[in-house]
Amino acid sequence: MDSHEFDELDRQLLHALEVDARASFSRIASVLRVSDQTVARRFRRLRTDGDVKVVAVRDHVVHGQESWMLRLRCTPDSADTIARALARRPDTAWIALTSGGTEIGCMTRARTRGEHEELLLGKLPRTPRIVEIQAYQLLHRFYGGPDGWLRKSNALTPEQVRALRPRYEADGSARITPDDEPLVAALEQDGRATFAELQKATGRSESALRRRLDALLASGALFVDVQFDSERIGHASAAMLWITAAPSALAEVGHALATHPEVAFASAAAGPCNVLAVILNRDTEALYTYLSERIGRLDGVQHVECTPVLRRVKQLTYEEGKGGRGLS
Repeated sequence: MDSHEFDELDRQLLHALEVDARASFSRIASVLRVSDQTVARRFRRLRTDGDVKVVAVRDHVVHGQESWMLRLRCTPDSADTIARALARRPDTAWIALTSGGTEIGCMTRARTRGEHEELLLGKLPRTPRIVEIQAYQLLHRFYGGPDGWLRKSNALTPEQVRALRPRYEADGSARITPDDEPLVAALEQDGRATFAELQKATGRSESALRRRLDALLASGALFVDVQFDSERIGHASAAMLWITAAPSALAEVGHALATHPEVAFASAAAGPCNVLAVILNRDTEALYTYLSERIGRLDGVQHVECTPVLRRVKQLTYEEGKGGRGLS
């Protein structure tokens, strides 16, 4: 597969995986009305040539962990190096180069307050060539996380989505424990790892693994995400929005953003602005139309700053090989 856009069947398969990333190829094939072999072949091609990854993600909201968006302004020759160093850290979840390559947008998901303070108050201020640091605490997620952007593409019909939606036999109250770490670590590498592979990684029986994974997925403590290049879906223009909304309109603006097809992520924030969003558009003209006709007419919006994304360095997992703690 070359760099052309994914075709209709590719998009349907990606949407199906977003609904249930661990669904069997036979189940997906039945819903898409193609053969099992076609689904298996397409998936292998998407993964090897299309840069598609299926990985498990810990939902920090369910676990009550803090999440921050950092906006780092750097000297022009240093942003890429600093972004790659940040990507090696296990507490970073999304990193992009923006604004002509002089800024970095970086989401952090520290498991402890000390871990976050080490980065924000220690390592970053001492890092040469970082000119300015802005930190935004994410207060309330309006869209993103387990709510994947592909569901807004409508590649599948509502009937197909209902047929694929998993049914968990669990009470939905599970949280990730130290005993779960080998299981979660294996799924963070491959969200579709077979139970034989998970048995090898954990030493637990298949029946125990099935019950525990079912409980973690049902509770939302863990979800399985589909990572892909939005340009292959025909959305080559990505940008971050830094929005100031009137306090009385904050919730209304956030919920409106969540319904926009262009919005992949939106959150209320504490910082220099109070709403952050990541948007995807087909091209720069579509970005202009969205800013002028959708955001510009949204009641309660007082100010908007848009920073185009030049390149995504990290999405949810470290994408350029395992590393130690960056910015050492």
